[in-house]
Amino acid sequence: MIRLNNWLMAGALALAPATAMAAKMIVIDARAGSLKPGMSVESSAALSLKEGERLTLIGPDGKTVALRGPFSGPPASRGAGGGAADPRQALAALISTRNARASSIGAVRAGAGAVKLDDPWLIDISRPGPRCLREGTAPIWWRPDGGAAQAFTVYPIDRSWRADFTWAPGQTQLKAPPLQKYDGTTTFIVRSDGQEIAVGVNVIPRDIGDDLVLASWMLEKGCIPQADALLGRMQTAQSAATASTAQ
Repeated sequence: MIRLNNWLMAGALALAPATAMAAKMIVIDARAGSLKPGMSVESSAALSLKEGERLTLIGPDGKTVALRGPFSGPPASRGAGGGAADPRQALAALISTRNARASSIGAVRAGAGAVKLDDPWLIDISRPGPRCLREGTAPIWWRPDGGAAQAFTVYPIDRSWRADFTWAPGQTQLKAPPLQKYDGTTTFIVRSDGQEIAVGVNVIPRDIGDDLVLASWMLEKGCIPQADALLGRMQTAQSAATASTAQ
């Protein structure tokens, strides 16, 4: 009986690491089968991708993994999807990823360093580039300075409708009404002072609540200034928690 118990305990210990490593990963982009952005899969679940199919997932530690077909196996086999990492280490890794991504796509294209947002959900319409928006929320237009009154027009890339707005003197934020049902990525044209710029809005599913996942999603989509604002909030909260623990 002692030998049997020892054998069972040894078996349980052998299985424990594999179980602990299993974690839910969020689909951020999918060009494969029935998987859609926002869905979750187990990191240890076997996935199968055909030639030409692609899948990008985010783990609980904020790390992303990109799979391309042909592929067969669990996402964890590509070095992602482990259990939640130490918050400080995970945040530091995400900031490092942010710097590498901003450098790779170029500061001008990413808008990196060009603007500083106080709120990660503000939609900067002063310059072209990708933006991120929570599903089911109305966009909050933003401009970097509250100058004079200024009229501007927003319409989709197909110009099927238009909406006219006006900045009041000194105003930097303007909550827009629900212009349409945002689905996936939508490109808008913003016309002001005779100039047009293109703004791409990437929709993040409303049930994605983890800040590490949100920030990683923003980085993956190129929403660098918004990711910076969220990362800044996370750093502040982490510092406050550390100071509280030290007291």
